Amino acid sequence: MKRFLGFVRKEFLHIFRDPLTMIIIFGIPAVQILLFGFVVSTDLKETKVAFLDLSKDEITRTLSGKICSSGFFELGADLTGYHEAEHVLRKNKIKAVIVFEKDFGRRLISDGTASVHIIADGSEPNMATLITSHISAIIADYNRELAGAGLQQVLLVQPEVRMFYNPTLKGQFMFVPGVITLIMLLICALMTSITITREKEFGTMEVLLVSPLRPAQIILGKVLPYFILSFVDVILILLLSWFVFELPVKGSLALLLAELMLYILMSLSLGILISTVAKNMQQAIFISLVGMMLPTVLLSGFIIPVESMPMPYQWVSKILPPAYFITIIKNIMIKGTGFLYVWKETLFLLVFTLAAIGLSIRNFKIRLQ
Repeated sequence: MKRFLGFVRKEFLHIFRDPLTMIIIFGIPAVQILLFGFVVSTDLKETKVAFLDLSKDEITRTLSGKICSSGFFELGADLTGYHEAEHVLRKNKIKAVIVFEKDFGRRLISDGTASVHIIADGSEPNMATLITSHISAIIADYNRELAGAGLQQVLLVQPEVRMFYNPTLKGQFMFVPGVITLIMLLICALMTSITITREKEFGTMEVLLVSPLRPAQIILGKVLPYFILSFVDVILILLLSWFVFELPVKGSLALLLAELMLYILMSLSLGILISTVAKNMQQAIFISLVGMMLPTVLLSGFIIPVESMPMPYQWVSKILPPAYFITIIKNIMIKGTGFLYVWKETLFLLVFTLAAIGLSIRNFKIRLQ
């Protein structure tokens, strides 16, 4: 029995001395419960909406105040004309535009009914459904207040819903851009993250370090084959999304391909950076899969809208490249916007890529010294 207990004690010591094992056992469950507990939520929290009030009477101001004071929405912009509605929706900050028709209050009193137009961004079907249902519920509550006010006639405010970019609320408009983002990041980073660690484990790293090739040339030689193969993979995914899921590219195809090439390069450079710091292939695979899969799925806006997350998680999402690329691909593929609407996200991806490449070269130089 003592031998058995001694063996068990030895195994405990081996586990406690291995940082990676301790992270897997205690770190990952803690991170998962925090992520799923706070991020996975269908609650709306201070979602920005815009108002186009063509009537500007007491009733429209009262109804606008009820919507903004509900805690679900906040005023994002006051519009002056219909031409501004699509413009603000394309910027991704405003999720819905609420339009009060001209002479809203007079029509409500004289005719007994008036219409409120709710124009939502259908590129995020789940978010659009939540927004329109919450606004419709607030309007229904206002109708009950009017019915209980003891007026001589029944007054009814009718919400009319319209979806921009995705009128039928197809789920493909949500998951295809997200899946492209996830697949490209995981495959590219995973493929490159094991390249240098494999050289370390097989003992061929020394050959690379004493070769006449410069660190930049070694990294370029590692990345280029995977870059070409990943671009072919992207073309295949776009063809499948077009012919199978009926999701065409509404914007510039050349701009989309250029953004995809930048994202592939960013993912490959991130994989190279991981491979320069990982000690073995096991660590490289662990960092690539676990370290990037959960944040990409939960914090990038792929499934859960970033606006619905607690503020600390929104800050984390601002440093994640997939969050910016999802915005880019949705704008180009679904909304048909140009470079002027995605230049900030493109700049972030470019800076992140250059930083990852620079750190990779620096790590190589340290090993060479």
